[in-house]
Amino acid sequence: MLAAFSVAPSGGEGADASVHVAVAAAVDIVRRSGLPHRTDSMFTTIEGEWDEVFAVIKDATDAVGEFGTRVSLVVKADIRPGYTGEIDGKLERLETAIEAREQN
Repeated sequence: MLAAFSVAPSGGEGADASVHVAVAAAVDIVRRSGLPHRTDSMFTTIEGEWDEVFAVIKDATDAVGEFGTRVSLVVKADIRPGYTGEIDGKLERLETAIEAREQN
């Protein structure tokens, strides 16, 4: 499965000023997980089995919780049993489709 998630703290003193520090704590957990991942300006996407992916998301959410009294979590998942390498595969297929359109 692929899961794209965004997590941020709110509430508490100084929470707004330290969102990037809280997000860095979450991304550190993702990176240490050993799962394939990619972080961009809006989401972090990780690939793996259901239990391992959601365990990482939980740990990342818990880490962000240290920075505020509330945590906002958004998750979007692509669950496709039997497929791996989709974190890159989906992008490769998209680029191939774009190139094909440009040639027409």
